[in-house]
Parts: sequence; structure tokens; C-alpha cells
Amino acid sequence: MMEGKQTNNFQWKLHVDGSSNTHGSGAGIVITTPEGDAVECAMRFDFKATNNQAEYEALLVGLRVCITLGADKLEIFNDSQVVLNHDNLSGHCKKIAQKIQKIQNLLDPSGRK
Repeated sequence: MMEGKQTNNFQWKLHVDGSSNTHGSGAGIVITTPEGDAVECAMRFDFKATNNQAEYEALLVGLRVCITLGADKLEIFNDSQVVLNHDNLSGHCKKIAQKIQKIQNLLDPSGRK
């Protein structure tokens, strides 16, 4: 009898990190499949962005890749409390609110809460 990995309780993992400085902005993502395989991607953005904007862009790219790969359960890791606790963004600009809406739409395209 062959023993295989049980993937029923496993979920996909998405690690994202964005960064910005005077030389530009970019992001890195690492996606780990339920089987333990890792998909890594680094990107440089062609636009100026704050650190928070770079973090959101990294999250959006990561979510799109996960959806494309067929992820059904996803655990997200990010070092930005602003990105992870987006309910506390009352004072932030409209662009950030639009990014949050994009993320929510990717997570639940049906619009249910």
C-alpha cells in the first residue's frame, strides 16, 4: 500500500511583501501549494507607489495567481498591519479603499459578506 499526503485539511499559503523607496517600488510573493510546492515571483512596478500601495499590489497579484492555480482555501501572510487589518483604514485615501474593494471582490466575487 502506498502512503500519500492527505491534502483535505491542507490549504494554500500566500506570503506577500511590497516595498517602496526612492529607486522605485516592487513586490515579492511566495505561494505554497497544499502539497508543499512553492511558486515564487518578484516584480518591479512601473509606477510610483507608497509602501502600503506596494503591499496591496503584491496582495492583488498573489490572489490572482492563487485563483488561477485553483486555490480553494487560502491563508495569507503579510507583515503590514494596514493590509491585514483593512477595517481600520477610515482615514486613508480613496485609492486604498478601491484596492480593498478589489481584494474583497477577488476573495468573494459573489458580493456576499
